[in-house]
Amino acid sequence: MQLLILGLLLFLGIHSVSIMAPRGRDALAQRLGEGAWKGLYTLVALAGFGLIVAGYSAARQDPVLLWTPPAAMRHVAATLMLPVFVLLLAAYLPGRIQRATRHPMLVATKLWALAHLLANGTLADVLLFGGFLVWAVADRISIKRREAAGLGRSVRAASPRASNDAIAVVGGLVLYAVFAFWAHGFLIGVRPFG
Repeated sequence: MQLLILGLLLFLGIHSVSIMAPRGRDALAQRLGEGAWKGLYTLVALAGFGLIVAGYSAARQDPVLLWTPPAAMRHVAATLMLPVFVLLLAAYLPGRIQRATRHPMLVATKLWALAHLLANGTLADVLLFGGFLVWAVADRISIKRREAAGLGRSVRAASPRASNDAIAVVGGLVLYAVFAFWAHGFLIGVRPFG
């Protein structure tokens, strides 16, 4: 469990620099240099991710059960997961989906975390998925505050295209099917549909 907690602290911590200090990311990038900051960010995030994977895997070997979710929650989770891959793709494809959700990656993270919290009841699940859910909510609140204060990062948005929405929907549903029917079982060891 300690590896999982350490991994979450590293991974979510490095992703929270702008939450904790709205000008923190820019200040660090200026102090270290953009390339060095991106390198440090990547190394900390990868180390955190690796520790999360190792810690969650170890915690699943000796689970601490907090509750047993009703079997119907698996169906609710599967339904909540349907838009997740679409939103992940929409984060990189300017279109109506991206414009409507404003931050599709954060919406996808919240849905992913909520779906898994509903379907799982161990301490490791609460730490992992609850941690990501709390982080995503905090990040969205922080983004709203930064934008209101004029501290939002200026990113030139590409013009939205309907074809990008079609790619996000079709590609996202294909990814959902691949992950739900094969990759989740192969990578995580749990088959959502069987």
